[in-house]
Amino acid sequence: MAHVLRPYLALQRFAALVAGGFGWLPPALARLTVGWIFFQSGWGKLADLATVSAYFAELGLPAPAFQAAMASTTELVCGGLLLAGLLTRYAAVPLIVVMLVALRTALWQQIDSLGALFGLAEYLYVALLVAIATYGAGPLSLDALLERGAAAAGEAPAARGAVAVAVR
Repeated sequence: MAHVLRPYLALQRFAALVAGGFGWLPPALARLTVGWIFFQSGWGKLADLATVSAYFAELGLPAPAFQAAMASTTELVCGGLLLAGLLTRYAAVPLIVVMLVALRTALWQQIDSLGALFGLAEYLYVALLVAIATYGAGPLSLDALLERGAAAAGEAPAARGAVAVAVR
C-alpha cells in the first residue's frame, strides 16, 4: 500500500512547495478585490446620497437618510482601509455588518435556499471578509509593514490567529 501512496505524497509535497511561494497572493487578492468593490460602491453612493436614501426608505429602514450616509461612508472608509491593508481586521467587521443588513433587508425575498444565498455577491463578500478578518491583510499590506517596523524596534509582535492574553 505504501508504494501506491508514494507518488501521491510526492505530488502533494511538490504542490505544497510551489504554493508556499505564493502565500502572499490569496490575502492580497481578496483584500484588494473586496476593498476596491466597497471603496467604489461607497464613493458612488455618497455622490448620489438622495437616491440611496430614497431606496432605503422604500425598504422600510428607519432613518433612511442617516443609514444611507452611514452605510455609504462605512463602505468608502473601510474599503479604503482594505485597499491600503491598514487596520484590515477592524475594517472588515463593519463591512460584514453592512452586507448582513443588505442580505436581510434588500435581498431577503430572493433567498429561498442555501444555493440562492451562496449565489449572491453579498454573501460572497461576507465569506471573503470573514477570511480577511480572521487571517489578516497578508504580507503585502501596511499592517504587515507596521508590524515589521514594530518588531525591528523591539516591540512585541501581534498575535497571529489567536488572541494574546497577558496573565500576571
